[in-house]
Amino acid sequence: MALQTISEHACFGGVQGYHQHDSHTIGMPMRLGVYRPPQALTGPVPALIYLAGLTCNEETFAIKAGAQRVAAQLGLMLVTPDTSPRGTGVEGADASWDFGTAAGFYLDATQAPWAPHWRMESYVTQELPALLAQHFALQPGRLGLFGHSMGGHGALTLALRHPALFHSVSALAPIAAPMQCPWGVKAFSGYLGEQRADWVAHDATELIKSGARCPPLLVDQGLADKFLAEQLHPHLFEEACAVAGQPLKLRRHASYDHGYFFIASVVEDHLRHHAQTLNA
Repeated sequence: MALQTISEHACFGGVQGYHQHDSHTIGMPMRLGVYRPPQALTGPVPALIYLAGLTCNEETFAIKAGAQRVAAQLGLMLVTPDTSPRGTGVEGADASWDFGTAAGFYLDATQAPWAPHWRMESYVTQELPALLAQHFALQPGRLGLFGHSMGGHGALTLALRHPALFHSVSALAPIAAPMQCPWGVKAFSGYLGEQRADWVAHDATELIKSGARCPPLLVDQGLADKFLAEQLHPHLFEEACAVAGQPLKLRRHASYDHGYFFIASVVEDHLRHHAQTLNA
């Protein structure tokens, strides 16, 4: 599959690039960022996919998180796909900030008019890995996944649903029990329909309860996060993991909010968490 390079920028001895391709899964052009560490100049390296949150795109993490310095040290490729298809012409796609454009929730929609293009689970788990393997120095079998907020939800659920694909997992302020929060109910109702039984397979807490497992988890949560009480519910995920025996390190941080200052403060720990497994 063809890949168009939009721009490339030297960064900590490696290259931060932005790219676009015609996605057969989405049926639309999709953009992604790829940071190639200096080690990728001489051979294949592990890759770490980052799933961004609501309103974000393929540039947000690359610009704001400050992760390239540590990725260069650890020899990790950083991959940042966009958060949804764009420019679809679907009525209502741009009507609200938490549904539609930039709010794909990393699932495959089953309901009209979203089903043809909102197929982010298949994109992240099938087309994106194949694209990376074709165009970049990706070390086979060395793929990690992490994300923030909506992307943290995506990281947890996709790792639990595809345990053979992702060998390391972490999340930052994830929507950890989406069936119990307004963001999740809105997204699941629109994309999956009104039958709550169809939502369970896309809720990390419910997946743990139903027997799904993934590699040991690192989750960070700021206690000054304005979305913590109503939208995120990490305590429900923590309780489910404890009962099920799913390894989880959940760290709570006083004074930190939901934004990228928080992410920048803990991102090195997450990269090292992944490198411990991906570089083994």
